[in-house]
Amino acid sequence: MWIDGPIGLGHAMLRTTREARDEKQPALVDGRFWITADVRLDCRTELLAELERAGRKVASTLPDPELILHSYAAWGTRSVEQLRGDFSFAIWDAQNKQLFCARDQFGIKPFYYAQLGELFLFSNTLNCLRLYPEVSPELNEAAIGDFLLLGLNCDNLTTSFRDIQRLPPGHWLTFSPSGLQMRRYWAPPTDGRIRYAKPEEYVEHFQGLLETAVGDRLRTERVGIRLSGGLDSSAVAAVATELSTKSSETTKIRGYTHVFQSLIPNWEGEDAREVGEFLRVPLKFMAGDDTQLFEGWDDPRFSLPEPVEDPLFADFLHSCRNISVDCRVLLSGEGSDNLMDFQMWPYAGDLLRKQEWQRLLTEMANYLWMWPFPWRGIRRRLKRFVGNPETPLFPQWLSSDFAQRLKLLERWKEWGEHPKLTFEHPIHPRAHASLSLPHWTQMFEQENAGLCPYPLEVRYPFLDLRIVNYLLAIPPFPWFFEKILLREAMAGRIPERIRVRARTPLEGDPVSAQLERTGLERVNQMPWSEDSDRFIERSRLAAPHGKMSTEEIRINLRPYCLNIWLQSARGVRCYSHAEAGDG
Repeated sequence: MWIDGPIGLGHAMLRTTREARDEKQPALVDGRFWITADVRLDCRTELLAELERAGRKVASTLPDPELILHSYAAWGTRSVEQLRGDFSFAIWDAQNKQLFCARDQFGIKPFYYAQLGELFLFSNTLNCLRLYPEVSPELNEAAIGDFLLLGLNCDNLTTSFRDIQRLPPGHWLTFSPSGLQMRRYWAPPTDGRIRYAKPEEYVEHFQGLLETAVGDRLRTERVGIRLSGGLDSSAVAAVATELSTKSSETTKIRGYTHVFQSLIPNWEGEDAREVGEFLRVPLKFMAGDDTQLFEGWDDPRFSLPEPVEDPLFADFLHSCRNISVDCRVLLSGEGSDNLMDFQMWPYAGDLLRKQEWQRLLTEMANYLWMWPFPWRGIRRRLKRFVGNPETPLFPQWLSSDFAQRLKLLERWKEWGEHPKLTFEHPIHPRAHASLSLPHWTQMFEQENAGLCPYPLEVRYPFLDLRIVNYLLAIPPFPWFFEKILLREAMAGRIPERIRVRARTPLEGDPVSAQLERTGLERVNQMPWSEDSDRFIERSRLAAPHGKMSTEEIRINLRPYCLNIWLQSARGVRCYSHAEAGDG
């Protein structure tokens, strides 16, 4: 902790890089700038070179937070535009009496704050802010409405609590005697354009970027990989293994695979075992069959900061606990599917507008030749034509007064029937727009060590800014068609069966299966929170059962998710204060 008059910074260390061995926070530079940060920087070599050109020569072994401080000393608020990686931080400028806060481009590291008059509180952990006596426990009804309708809060500026706000991804803010200012410093680019003469150049460029992205996330002694046996996680595992073998500083790598042995049909274990044996990566299987619906949600020692739609969330927490025993870093293959979302017609339209006739004719001819016709893939094409058969349903159990006051039917039509996306990219409209979805923020925050009570940091190589910029700049065809780019990059590096196999989703829904196996007896025995009556008409509830569709079960379980969360949320302040008193 560091306190100077009305200013105070506190930090709890989670050391996850080699540079962090001797790191201490809060940290000071130039006798003027103080920082507390949750950070892992990419492109350290390039940043060090830029700092040297700016007249600030610093040691290459300097911890990431101090590199950020030197960057801020050199460039002020513009420094965040030089940073790459996962970060959430606050810098106090003692000379100018100004606090500067920022969150990384994708929001991988959380940042919450509360402004109460002249008081400004911030943290990367929402429940920490809730402990402050002047922060009201009053709920944000709009966020609760979003959760009941859609399973998450769709506003990246707010949280489930009225007084606590969220700094959105790609934004910075300042707080000073003149007030609070917030600005967006980054948005997914739309103007990138990379065209090579030879196909192999696209693959070679991507291979180099993926190796750099994974390498920047291996700066530690032991790393786990969430290995499902699919293409994405296998690619991350292959590159990590190769880099570790070549490096002078060896990183021990281990795979972790979540499996179901009896609850639903599941082949991920066999696929992951094949990949592990091929790469010679030791593998640990974690079975989720015995996790009960809402398991642990009534434990007063652990309270989720916001409502969670997944009644098997305890299974994720069990996995984090098991992995954190072996390592503090976990690599994930998330991001590839969104970034390589294939769309041919926007690309063809762009070629038409640019009058690139020869390329248009060539690409369309190749596309029609490669596309399954007419007998192959007919089921998938028919589903795409008619749309998703499980369209979102408007909940009938919402309180009428609550639904009318917040205009929830209009909100549901805005986000549920037709998700609110702005298509700006000329050739990758869906992939580009998907990067701004609030689902990313929810996933990153739920997988963050500030929510999970175990010392584990999840990293996402495919969401490296260099990879994102590259993929948004190259043609979608042929490279995103069946993810050909990634498949070509993995030739000879993962088992051939895994490399060429089409994606295979789970054959069943674990929640539906567990509901059919155990029923809702345990949940029905739980008392209802008085707060729930503001949002839910309990007389209209339809008890979920195994014969419902997956979408129907999800919707009809949300009132139970909210009810249990409301009870635990009201207990956070009381329980935490009691523990502080005992200490």
